Amino acid sequence: MSHPLKLTLTRCYRFSASHRLHSPRFTEEQNRDLYGKCSNPYGHGHNYTVEVTVGGPIDPETGMIANLGELDPFVEREVIEPFDQKYLNEEIPEFQDVVPTTENLCREIYRRLKSFPAARLERVRVEETSNNSFEYGG
Repeated sequence: MSHPLKLTLTRCYRFSASHRLHSPRFTEEQNRDLYGKCSNPYGHGHNYTVEVTVGGPIDPETGMIANLGELDPFVEREVIEPFDQKYLNEEIPEFQDVVPTTENLCREIYRRLKSFPAARLERVRVEETSNNSFEYGG
């Protein structure tokens, strides 16, 4: 019995945003102890790299898993436009009551992209710095 060939496609995107790691459940001192300089009251920024991996069978007519002409505008609309050049704590409703750690950012990006209709979203990886990256697969 023959199984359809399944591959994955990973595409990279970039945006810049700022955030403050701070929880109202903690005192200022507890926030400083927990988040360090990332709890700066004025926030700080990152140039994020987001890797989006989709998978599925290869379409026998197009030879592709997903058409980049569909994936790119979808990611642009759902992630890049809403997040780029934003202060996540105040401008993204999902982070009004959730600390915008990159772990939570990664999960939110996944949530926004999981409805991509042309292929199955396999994972989202967000690189915050050259030392820190986070990956979520649902």
